[in-house]
Amino acid sequence: MRLLYLLNISNPGRLSADSGFTFADLLTPALADVGMDVTVAAPAPAGDARVAFVPMISPSTKYRARLDPGLDTLVALVRRAQPEVVVANQIEAAPAIRAALLEAGIDARIAGYCHYLPFSFADDGELVLDPALDDGSLGRPVLLAFAGGLAACDRVLVHSHTAAAWTTAAADRMGVELEEKLRVVPAPRDERLVRDPANVAPPNGHATGVYNHRLYAHYGTARFTALARYLVAKAPVELKVMDLFGTRSPERVRLDPSPERHRDELASITGVDIASDRGDRIRYRNLLASAHFGIAPFRPGCPWSMSVVDCQGMGLPVIAPRTGWLAEHIDDDLLFDTDNEAVQIATRLASDPEFYQVHAKRAHASTSEFAPAAVAVRYLEAIA
Repeated sequence: MRLLYLLNISNPGRLSADSGFTFADLLTPALADVGMDVTVAAPAPAGDARVAFVPMISPSTKYRARLDPGLDTLVALVRRAQPEVVVANQIEAAPAIRAALLEAGIDARIAGYCHYLPFSFADDGELVLDPALDDGSLGRPVLLAFAGGLAACDRVLVHSHTAAAWTTAAADRMGVELEEKLRVVPAPRDERLVRDPANVAPPNGHATGVYNHRLYAHYGTARFTALARYLVAKAPVELKVMDLFGTRSPERVRLDPSPERHRDELASITGVDIASDRGDRIRYRNLLASAHFGIAPFRPGCPWSMSVVDCQGMGLPVIAPRTGWLAEHIDDDLLFDTDNEAVQIATRLASDPEFYQVHAKRAHASTSEFAPAAVAVRYLEAIA
């Protein structure tokens, strides 16, 4: 099967912080292992030597990625690759891909992977636009473009059952039928970030927690900052916060300055240390290995988190707000609704070795189905 994998990279200056790139880098070799002929069209090569690469220019903004797919480029690309399946990782581009296939006279299936949902649902069931995609009131046009992408796909792939429920509910409201084409395919874990939990020593009364998520405002970073102040004051813990982006371009800072603002605020808290992996995967692993537990983001409507899986693969229990995919995936003993509950869980992880070891093993085991080889089989079944 010839597969054309269209990869949008939102952080070309720091590929290690781009989950879509990491996903492709892990998945495409596993797809080659099961006999697929894979071509990745992206701003940077992903995978290994068996995966063909066609260089593409990265969209300069998140809105161009969704609203300016570049039809001329797509036509030339599909004529060159002659795909049987096209994977659209920017699902809003699916209608343009369909048009390009028609123009090129190529009969190929389109599989859209919903890496990012431009909406969430409030507790009362109200659909809420993602504020990160609502500059200039563009949130609703982006949502409609997302719905158009769903309609143009032959297969729609999502990370989790939570994401499937939300995507179906949003599609229903916009008159798009997904029942026959929706598939749940989790993202692959990074095997470089897998450690036997038997080698994870429990803390001895004092623990280090790691927060390894993007510091955008829409990830709930203000809420995490409030929790961080409370945790270091009330629990026997210190926190390590990852600065995943480093120095961003002036254009990206102008569009959203929240990561720099939140990083500086967190750096001012006694008991909170800002750390950077400098884009190095080995350094990233070592930073995780130096911690005892992870903290999930407060992102509304979180459908999945690669950073959570990174911690769990390393045998780190992850504490999380009881919401979204986090409530589906993380052990109930580690979920909290209030800051006081978070303090109680962190304190127990720091001071109860048996409790810690049980949850280190459970965290590690929860990622076993995300091994790239297993995900590749599910991916192949989903797009067939």
